[in-house]
Amino acid sequence: MLRQEVFSASSSPRGTPRGQPWAPASASRPSTEGAAADRSSSSSSCSPAQPAPVPGLSFGNKRPYAKHTLASNLPFGTASSSSARDINCPQIFRTPLSAGNPQRSGYKSWTPQVGYSGKAVSAHAHAPSIIVAVVEGRGLARGEIGMAAIDLKSPQIMLSQFADNTTYAKVITKLKVLSPLEIIMSNTACVVGNSTKLFTLVTENFKNVNFTTVQRKYFNETKGLEYIEQLCIAEFSSVLMEVQSRYYCLAAAAALLKYVEFIQNSVYAPKSLKIYFQGSEQTAMIDYSSAQNLELLVNNQDYRNNHTLFGVLNYTKTAGGSRRLRSNILEPLVDVETINMRLDCVQELLQDEELFFGLQSVISRFLDTEQLLSVLVQIPKQDTVNAAESKITNLIYLKHTLELVDPLKATLKNCSTPLLRAYYGSLEDNRFALILEKIKTVINDDARYMKGCLNMRTQKCYAVRSNISEFLDIARRTYTEIVDDIAGMISQLAEKYGLPLRTSFSSARGFFIQMTTDCATLSSDQLPSEFIKISKVKNSYCFTSADLIKMNERCQESLREIYHMTYMIVCKLLSEIYEYIHCLYKLSDTVSMLDMLLSFAHACTLSDYVRPEFTDTLAIKQGWHPILEKISSEKPVANNTYITEGSNVVIITGPNMSGKSTYLKQIALCQIMAQIGSYVPAEYASFRIAEQIFTRISTDDDIETNSSTFMKEMKEIAYILHNANDKSLILIDELGRGTNTEEGIGISYAVCEHLLSIKAFTLFTTHFLELCHIDALYLNVENMHFEVQHVKNTSRNKDAILYTYKLSRGLTEEKNYGLKAAEASSLPPSIVLDAREITTQITRQILQNQRSSPEMGRWRVVYHLATRLVQAARNSQLEPDKLRTYLSNLKKKYEEDCPRAADPPEKTEEQ
Repeated sequence: MLRQEVFSASSSPRGTPRGQPWAPASASRPSTEGAAADRSSSSSSCSPAQPAPVPGLSFGNKRPYAKHTLASNLPFGTASSSSARDINCPQIFRTPLSAGNPQRSGYKSWTPQVGYSGKAVSAHAHAPSIIVAVVEGRGLARGEIGMAAIDLKSPQIMLSQFADNTTYAKVITKLKVLSPLEIIMSNTACVVGNSTKLFTLVTENFKNVNFTTVQRKYFNETKGLEYIEQLCIAEFSSVLMEVQSRYYCLAAAAALLKYVEFIQNSVYAPKSLKIYFQGSEQTAMIDYSSAQNLELLVNNQDYRNNHTLFGVLNYTKTAGGSRRLRSNILEPLVDVETINMRLDCVQELLQDEELFFGLQSVISRFLDTEQLLSVLVQIPKQDTVNAAESKITNLIYLKHTLELVDPLKATLKNCSTPLLRAYYGSLEDNRFALILEKIKTVINDDARYMKGCLNMRTQKCYAVRSNISEFLDIARRTYTEIVDDIAGMISQLAEKYGLPLRTSFSSARGFFIQMTTDCATLSSDQLPSEFIKISKVKNSYCFTSADLIKMNERCQESLREIYHMTYMIVCKLLSEIYEYIHCLYKLSDTVSMLDMLLSFAHACTLSDYVRPEFTDTLAIKQGWHPILEKISSEKPVANNTYITEGSNVVIITGPNMSGKSTYLKQIALCQIMAQIGSYVPAEYASFRIAEQIFTRISTDDDIETNSSTFMKEMKEIAYILHNANDKSLILIDELGRGTNTEEGIGISYAVCEHLLSIKAFTLFTTHFLELCHIDALYLNVENMHFEVQHVKNTSRNKDAILYTYKLSRGLTEEKNYGLKAAEASSLPPSIVLDAREITTQITRQILQNQRSSPEMGRWRVVYHLATRLVQAARNSQLEPDKLRTYLSNLKKKYEEDCPRAADPPEKTEEQ
């Protein structure tokens, strides 16, 4: 009765009372997703006051099994729900994806039900569990994107609305970050033969994700706003002000919540969800290709190892902390104040050893608070043994979690940084103590989370205090007697047959008999005939008997009675504490953030990282590659980086294998680490906030889109040019190598000129030495190269190249390094000799003198002086005496460089 009352309270305001079919408005009535021109009609749709049968349900095309009826596609038994039974003639919408799309190997054709795991951090923490609804405006609103995402493991909904261009880069990037289990889109977006560009791009980029099409009328902004008003907890109710006029994210929310309720069979209690709005302007954008190239989450050589940026920084102790770190790496912050608050925390953790180890000890004992909260706020549609057992388990988990609040608060008590003080303040909420006090009036003090299925089964059986329910006490005594009888029976069998038998338990078999012995000396045929279902695991036999099976059945019946009676008591308790339970959102946020900050501090203790600064200059002194440091037995070679608005393009040359690609990735990884609030691998580091990070590094063909290496290069560079702005960080590795030299140089030159004009910070590696002469025309170009040394190979009596991996000013003077690499690879000597002669002839014919004039040299010296004076004026924090010394050194350098720039260029061998 109590559960039904709670269910009615949750469903009646939403117009879906139990036992009624889902009743949206008639299909003949026009409805919208929120376009301004159509909003007047939307208020009449999905009216809760007039339920009606649904002749044409819109949830069709569960790819790739869209040919079947809806009832066969309902995940984990939704067909048993009253809503599902009352549907007549489900209408299936087919998209271009549903026709002839075979079942993929390893592809799950249903959405797995999310279970709760007590394990702190595992791969399951990152398993897809997010369902996303995406909708695009029409007509004049085309390009305006609404998005709503719900995590089945966490009771929160993310709403987003933003304008995107024709490449839909923001949509694809945001979906890649979310890593969805399922994507919901309007059926009008995927009309056969007339699919929208958004739908086409999303399906191309998410080939292994379920797609569900929903009738457009269910993307209704009015209904979406009603859902948010009814479901959002008071602490986050300010989201209503943010989304009230954002019609497309409201429309996406309406379709998403109805889908989750109907198909996923999840009903959320009123005022139970954390709903927040997240625009695309709050974080830096890293496209999926760049995330792959930089190995942020997955190693490109072996996806199973942790040689990634996530692996370098991940010392988290909880699943929530691990998820937060992952999302932060993919979407770094752009707000300097927030980043500095995090850096202050990391600094305090590094300086206060007691605080660091105290926090780490407490945080490691927390379970997955987000998932716990998600289960607690859901109302089961059916009273089953599993539902009862889950509620009891999660109440024990809740008690365990709340008992950690005081230790966590005590650890944070003497913190000095604003963010840690704020988290301490959030833990002073008296609702934590109030909930725990109410729980302890019903639940035993010693009921707690324990590892092992038998231990947790015992905890659940005896969770409720004695003398609360007389019938429960009797049932528990009966259960205890049965368990004692099982132990006694197995002891008797051991005496009877003279075998070392012991009682064991598993969730699948219940109680069974285990015997550890030398299996070579005792075969299963020699065991008494009374023992059945014999299996061998290493040096032990597992088996049971007919009597033990019967006693297990009695034990299960007794357990069902205990769980049922305990469930009724737990439901009553939850109804009393429900209004206070939302303080757990604060706790979940606090624990995951502290866990991530502790992880940053832990990573710093393993290497000599430094706190970054934020200015308008990218300046790194002796920085190194963080992933390479983890792989290599020796510390990687460190290099300097200096990019300003006045010198925003750096062209890097050097032989093959000299370290160009590694250097590019190193810069991007340091930038991301700085923007998520971590220290960075360098002696000193200053960064300009990057709103977008682009890379063009990979050299692979793309078989799926039938793209050659060159075509893939062009697609990636076009994407960069369409989306880059003056706040971008762009890394381009050897553009144009997929075509002939002349065209490659032309494309590279044109791309460089474009990037020079938009003031993006650009690092451009190339083997086209002709490209380096662009500095004769543009003062904001710097040439750098990786040095190599020549050593004598005594064994082969030949010169060999020694790679120093050191970056120096100017372009590389190394000639024919490709031929030297070919010679080192054991290419036949005759081939190498012919290649060298041909190269010499071609070089003589096409190489021209493109040295800078003396006048251009003088201008460059003046330009460099001016840019450094501007940088000093903007960012210098030097004391007056040190500033005077710095300016004096600048003057000396200027005077030294001026005569040198006036000297005529030397003759080269070719001249």
